[in-house]
This record gives sequence, C-alpha cells and structure tokens, in this order.
Amino acid sequence: MSETVTLEANGLDKHFGNLHVTWYVDLAVQTGVIHALIGPNGAGKTTLLSQLSGELPPDSGTVLLDGVDITDVGLSSRVDLGICRSFQTSSPFPDFTARENVVLALLASEGRGMGLIRGGGSDQDHNRIADDLLSDVGLDVDGSTPVPELDHGAIRQLEIAMALATDPSILLLDEPMAGLAPGEVEGLADLLGHIRSDHGIILVEHDMDVVFSLADRITVLSEGAVVASGTPNEIRDDDRVQELYLREGDPQ
Repeated sequence: MSETVTLEANGLDKHFGNLHVTWYVDLAVQTGVIHALIGPNGAGKTTLLSQLSGELPPDSGTVLLDGVDITDVGLSSRVDLGICRSFQTSSPFPDFTARENVVLALLASEGRGMGLIRGGGSDQDHNRIADDLLSDVGLDVDGSTPVPELDHGAIRQLEIAMALATDPSILLLDEPMAGLAPGEVEGLADLLGHIRSDHGIILVEHDMDVVFSLADRITVLSEGAVVASGTPNEIRDDDRVQELYLREGDPQ
C-alpha cells in the first residue's frame, strides 16, 4: 500500500472501578513510522492498545483514523478498516499447518471461516498468497509444517504473517520479542524494519535495545499517564524518563 494512513488517540481515559489505567493519553502513528510504547509493568500500555484496537472502549477521548472518528467502531470492524492487533487474528491453530493458518487469516478477512480449510476448500490463490506471506516474514520452513513443530521464533513470524494477511495499514504489537532467544530477537527486529514502509506500527516492548534501534518515536507511560514523548534521542536524554527507569536501569 502506498497511501499514508494515520491513527490518532486524543485524550483516551479509562478506569476499572477506582483504578485509573490511562490518563487522557494522546498518541499518533502513520504509515512508515514505528511508534514504541515503553514504561514499567502496569503503566497502561496494553490497556491503551486495547482501546486503539477496539477491544476496550475508552471512558472518554477519541480514536481517529485519517481524521474520521472511529471511537465507537468495534474490534472486528476496525480490522476491516486496517487496524490489526496481532493476537486478534494471529493465534495459530495447533491442528493446522503454517500455510493453513495464514489461509485462515485470509479467509477471515474475507468473512469466511475455517470450514473451507477442513473441507479442502482453500484454493491455489489463497495458498500462493499464504506462501508469499510466509516468505515475506522470513519463515524458513515448508508451509506444510504443523504448528507444533515450529520453534518460538517461527511462531512469532507466523503470527506476523497472519496479521499481514488482513492487509492492515496499522499494526499494534504487544511485546513481540518476549521469550525469544537473542538471534530470534534480531531476526524479528529485522522483519519489523522491513515491513515498516507499508505499515504504521505501534510497538509495546520491554527490550530497550530493540526499541531504541527501531522506533522513530517513543512514548513513555507511567501509571497510565504520558511521562514523555519524542524521538529516541529526546527520550534518552529526558530527565523524567531517567528518573522513572532508575530502578530498572536507564534506557540505552
């Protein structure tokens, strides 16, 4: 896709009872940009992604896609609009192969279900597109490989391929590097760098090396509120961020 798409959050606020989990958060990402969200555990990062994806409605504030208010648009409809959170369509089914899982994501994006797979109804076009997506994400296994035979890094690559099968303009990724070995982290970081030109990516990640090497912009959250937002260099030099990370080590 060549057009520029912009996703904006304006004043997103969310409570769970007496717990204030996001405080009037502003955020924006557009095609070609990786915008990272960092902060301690419990900072509100995942809750913010849930509000952006449509899984969780904000108590106040708005979500805009290219200036159009989509705050009241539900999760599945936001996928149709091109906003994909990886787990929405990308939890691989263990009873299927790598290729079949991507075909399932393709069929889901067309409003069709897994019955076509079980009935042998997927066609060669779907299989070809699935194989192309597996190649695009660097998954170096045969498409007929069953999911249980894939290692952790390959599962993450498959998840990205399934997300890309929905043809998203905006990808919301929640700790994609978690549990990966160093070599797998490097490979997935390379993949995100490769696909960024065609997608806007909001990345929640605890690996600071990955964040500061990949992100164009970084927003730091603490206790649901924005502490700072800016370029990696601006965040690295921000006194408020340094103070926040003293107990965990300064961002590098």
